[in-house]
Amino acid sequence: MIKDAYFSCCSEKNLYDPLLSTSGEEKTVKIQLLFFLMSENNLTAVTEFFLLGFQINQGLRHSLFSIFLVVYCGTICGNLLILILVSISKTLHTPMYFFISQLSICDLLLTIDLVPNLLHVLLNNGGTITFIGCMTQFCFFSAEETSECFLLTVMSYDRYLAICNPLHYASIMTSSCCVILAAMCWFFAFSVVFIDIIFTTQLIFCGPNIIDHLFCDMVPLLELACSDTFIVHLGIYLLSIPVIFIPTAIIVQSYTYIVLAILRIPSITGRHKAFSTCSSHLIVVSIFYWTMFSVYVVPTKGLTLTMSKVLSLLYTVFTPLVNPIIYSLRNKDITKAVQKVVYQRVI
Repeated sequence: MIKDAYFSCCSEKNLYDPLLSTSGEEKTVKIQLLFFLMSENNLTAVTEFFLLGFQINQGLRHSLFSIFLVVYCGTICGNLLILILVSISKTLHTPMYFFISQLSICDLLLTIDLVPNLLHVLLNNGGTITFIGCMTQFCFFSAEETSECFLLTVMSYDRYLAICNPLHYASIMTSSCCVILAAMCWFFAFSVVFIDIIFTTQLIFCGPNIIDHLFCDMVPLLELACSDTFIVHLGIYLLSIPVIFIPTAIIVQSYTYIVLAILRIPSITGRHKAFSTCSSHLIVVSIFYWTMFSVYVVPTKGLTLTMSKVLSLLYTVFTPLVNPIIYSLRNKDITKAVQKVVYQRVI
């Protein structure tokens, strides 16, 4: 009877009143009571999760595995190519390419963090991940996505200075300034994620431990928590202001000024040349924020679980592949640097 009542409380996520909203002796007593019931009924805290992935037939799973393996290899090679070119080519030693190289580091880390385990889940029609492994994956995944938001914002400011204030661009965007801006992006990203991790690890996971997703993300994790998640949701909403909405506002404002400045250029050739310097970044920003807003900001009640998984794949797997392709195909400097390196190797 106690066991039935316990599971009922867990499923409704209101176990003995909100744990996180209490403090002191009352909270301690509630947690002790929780673990007493778990031990009395042979229940244990969750030590691992099971990722379902795509529950599809074997042939389709193998096809998806092959596609993602090719994407994984392409992403690694493409972003490594960007990093190597920016480091060895003197013509690419500019603020814009420095930030592009930082973006490539983000994409590399994100791919290495998620895709190998995703391939394992696809190949085996599901897979287990330890609680610590899940938290670690979520930590690095969130940090890389957050740092990409900040880097894209800094890159939009860089393009704004280059087009709207070209005479003072070199004096403002110095090498030291670029390093400081990049370091701030990484520092604030990991700081925000550290706060998220603190909130998440305060939750109690008592079962079930099945995550109907491809990796450990915040939303499916909160759905499995037995304790109250109000504080965590509140923290997420508050952190979304500096992480999503403020960067988005800065990017929109920067490109508004950029467009107005381009429209004031009298010649069509001049307009095209000015717009070409920021078109690649604008495409990358559009793809990244469209997928992010589709998953986290726009209400997902009407979306099926499969559609939600597909959307999450767009910004975690395919965007890191597309970014170096966009910067390579739409950038003459990178194309020339590739040709120069190949020519030197041939000779």
